[in-house]
Amino acid sequence: MTTSRVPPGETPPAEGSTASAHRERADGGLWEHPGVFVFLILAGALMVAGFFIARIWGL
Repeated sequence: MTTSRVPPGETPPAEGSTASAHRERADGGLWEHPGVFVFLILAGALMVAGFFIARIWGL
């Protein structure tokens, strides 16, 4: 018994998926770098804490 030849780049029928291909998410976007948002939140928290520390020392 011989196996049928499949052209390069094609998926053999036995290994294929019946689902259609999905569109890939575009690069970038709002949530691409969550570390930036973490940094902004921490910087804001430190600024608020610094304000209160400065007020305490000023008394």
